[in-house]
Amino acid sequence: METKEFDAVELMRSIRAKLHEEYTRNPELRKARLKKIHKKYAKRFKTKEHA
Repeated sequence: METKEFDAVELMRSIRAKLHEEYTRNPELRKARLKKIHKKYAKRFKTKEHA
């Protein structure tokens, strides 16, 4: 069986685990980041019509 050079699933799992650990230690960090993302993208979704 071949070994993969790049495993996207493994990468995403490691990212999720790292973020989970950060947010477990500091729940307010998650809220702050989500608020920042919402502010950045909210205008796009309010102005465009979606199917």
